Amino acid sequence: MKKIEHIGIAVSDLKKANDLYTKLFGEPPYKSESVASEGVTTSFFKSGPNKIELLEATNPESPIAKFIAKRGEGIHHIAFAVDDIYAEISRMKSEGFIVLNEIPKKGADNKWVAFLHPKTTQGVLIELCQDIE
Repeated sequence: MKKIEHIGIAVSDLKKANDLYTKLFGEPPYKSESVASEGVTTSFFKSGPNKIELLEATNPESPIAKFIAKRGEGIHHIAFAVDDIYAEISRMKSEGFIVLNEIPKKGADNKWVAFLHPKTTQGVLIELCQDIE
């Protein structure tokens, strides 16, 4: 893994969260998009070299809606950039981690993504992500 790519934060109201983080960082999100396959709308903020992804559910069955219903708003995942997502998925499986999607899917911010189950990562949802070229 190369670096922390971003930290994902689940929010109930993206507009309200965008207003709050705009005040916090002193500038608006640099990007917003919907990811229909995950049932979310996202906004991205930069703080120096770091990125924050805000995620709002677009339907009650989305993973974000279920997360908020169970745990409330807050940190949802930590994403790590990788050079070869297939090699990392294979490596994670060989190390005993449960990979939630062994075939990467298209995520926000032009990335291929795969997730590691929190029960094998001490309660933290880990996202592996690779730029789509």
